[in-house]
Amino acid sequence: MELRESLISFARESLGLPHDVPYELLDLEGRGSDRAYYRFRWNSGDSAILVHYQTSRIENTYYADIARFLQANGIPVPPIYRHDPARCFILMKDLGDTDLWSLRNQSWDLRRRLYEKTLQIVHRLHSHPETLFPSGEVRLMEAFGPSLYRWEREYFRENFIRTLCSIELEPQFSRRLEAELEGLAARLVMDRRCLVHRDLQSQNVMIYQDEPFLIDFQGMRFGSRFYDLGSLLCDPYVNLSQEERGQLLIFYYGRSEPDRDWSEFQNAFWEASAQRLMQALGAYGFLGISRGLKNYLTHVPAAIRNLQAAAGNAGSLPMLLELTGMCESVISDSQFEIRDSRLHGA
Repeated sequence: MELRESLISFARESLGLPHDVPYELLDLEGRGSDRAYYRFRWNSGDSAILVHYQTSRIENTYYADIARFLQANGIPVPPIYRHDPARCFILMKDLGDTDLWSLRNQSWDLRRRLYEKTLQIVHRLHSHPETLFPSGEVRLMEAFGPSLYRWEREYFRENFIRTLCSIELEPQFSRRLEAELEGLAARLVMDRRCLVHRDLQSQNVMIYQDEPFLIDFQGMRFGSRFYDLGSLLCDPYVNLSQEERGQLLIFYYGRSEPDRDWSEFQNAFWEASAQRLMQALGAYGFLGISRGLKNYLTHVPAAIRNLQAAAGNAGSLPMLLELTGMCESVISDSQFEIRDSRLHGA
């Protein structure tokens, strides 16, 4: 009760509302990462979003400054009305409840237009010169590099392969797989560095007045643009056909600097998609089993299929492709109740 009263006082003061203006504070579905979200309504129609974050995850403290940086550089994000770092409160514009995920069953013509608008925004983000980033004012998480890619694949092996699939790899297979994935990480590091969202999936793209806005970007860092592309176009939460995925990838490619031919570009995309999907499956295993958040497990079958497609299309990941086959033999759709679950923070 004390927290709610503090949030209400913070919102009223920030918005300059007189004491006689009626209001209500509604709990919203959490987005993970130790954050609580609320919708603050007043005048029977006006609204804003309140966030109370925990500092146990350091990236939560970065959100407001990153938001202001992105907005100043033409990247659509929810405007921040006020940030109180001492109390870990943020008040920002309410963009409603529609995201790319909620539109997943709409016509492809509608979704394609919104995905293309999103890719234009993402390309703008990826094109921001690293030399012009205000590193002294805006803090970011550790850049992608060999150590972070290694952490992701170990997270995948521990929480998904060993814990969820109950697969113990033979030593020789394990060594060959590690060598293959180490090579994958080395190739990703070779791509030019740019700002990446880090969790660019359908639930982190809000649609407001027919325009996309990025959210949940507190984990932003420097890395490979292909990681973001893999996150969005191989998102297990939605079902993009091979043709639809190809159309969107070509759309982004047409706006890119000609530093790779189309074949090389596609291969880099599939390799980065495999890396991203390993991270996602590791998260599903950890959250679904270790944390008991069973809803995350509903997306495991789709994620395995996407990982198998990525490893197969890349052509450079035969051990990973074989491993996905092992996983499919022990994991099937029937193991999980597939339902429309809104998940965040994976």
